[in-house]
Amino acid sequence: MNIYNTNIQDVEDTVQWLFLDLNSYFASVEQQMNPHLRGKPVAVVPTLADATCAIAASYEAKAYGVKTGTKIFEAKKMCPDLICIPACHEKYVTFHHRIIDEIILHTPINKICSIDELSSRLPPNKRPVEAAIALSERIKEGLAKNVGPAITCSIGLAPNSFLAKVATDMEKPDGLVILRRCDLPGRLFDLKLSDLPGIGKNMEARLFRAGITTVEKLWNISPKHARKIWGSVSGERFWYNLHGFDVPDQKTSRSMIGHSRVLDPDLRESDKARLIARRLLLKALARLRRENFYARSLQLGVKSVDGQKWAYEITCNPSQDNFFFIKTLDELWELMTITFRKSKFIKVSVIFGRLTQAGECTGDLFEACDTKAQEEQAKNSLLTFAMDHINKRYGAETVKLGFPPKTLAEDVGTKIAFSRIPDKAEFNE
Repeated sequence: MNIYNTNIQDVEDTVQWLFLDLNSYFASVEQQMNPHLRGKPVAVVPTLADATCAIAASYEAKAYGVKTGTKIFEAKKMCPDLICIPACHEKYVTFHHRIIDEIILHTPINKICSIDELSSRLPPNKRPVEAAIALSERIKEGLAKNVGPAITCSIGLAPNSFLAKVATDMEKPDGLVILRRCDLPGRLFDLKLSDLPGIGKNMEARLFRAGITTVEKLWNISPKHARKIWGSVSGERFWYNLHGFDVPDQKTSRSMIGHSRVLDPDLRESDKARLIARRLLLKALARLRRENFYARSLQLGVKSVDGQKWAYEITCNPSQDNFFFIKTLDELWELMTITFRKSKFIKVSVIFGRLTQAGECTGDLFEACDTKAQEEQAKNSLLTFAMDHINKRYGAETVKLGFPPKTLAEDVGTKIAFSRIPDKAEFNE
């Protein structure tokens, strides 16, 4: 049975999807909040150190070649007037919700893809191209008026969400690009393979090995050929997306919860880095409990200042208890120091994996027979939930385990990832 809708009517003057991509989002929020930054080259950074890299750059900075991932010491050579601003993820999440509130007034939102991207399946009366263009202009005007003039977006209109996203990258900043089915392949052939969502360096290399070096060549292969190159049905899904068919999204489930942090220069000694790792652990555990998950594994990862990496995972019975996992983290840290005896660390991360919901947990048979272990576990659980209750009522870290060192940035652990937007509650845990 074919899962793809091959009965789509070719109505030349209609589009079915709108995709919105906020322009240089983090930097734009900073320029909105601080008018003196507007028109100036700005880089948003995890910490004020030349060894770190830009996590966002304003278009004024991009004009000098500064982009996401550029090392700051290199960025300052490209752009001597570059202004570096420490990231404030809580601020970006707050603006995100204001933006969502504005867009929902104009069109339904089908999927929030990331902090700065979303898609909308257009209602039938908004699918004629003229109506879709008018809708897009109202969204842009609404953002400028009700969120702020520094917050701009590029909008793509197309037969499916994939091509609408492709269209947003064709004209930046503040663009509006329409790709109708009758326009295909047309402008797609002007793109590089890496311009298509889902084709990174490794996938591009695989396509090259298969003799597919241009979008035109990719367009002209068969769905089965694409499936063979990708090595899975994902290739076939990609082919149908590229050709304008409306392919339903695949459902995903939560598999892990974690936090990581690039360490400030004065927090890179082992003892201080371990305390930051503990703080990350406790924040992730608070989120684990709030979302009603139990973890069956904990992974510690570190990166030393000389570039060496280490990661190790310990499996366990399902738990969400602070005291159990602090002990487990200490065991992992001791194991790690066998490899890095006198190292300094630039990054630490903790990841809870093999998640399960409360009703799906199965206990350990031998532990169930150990009365002392059961009593200890019950006591620790009560202490953990008492701490959660106090901190929720009186503020984050009213009660805390140990004294984590102060950091240059306000937020420790809670940050925006590519496809994850933190809940507001995380900033108070």
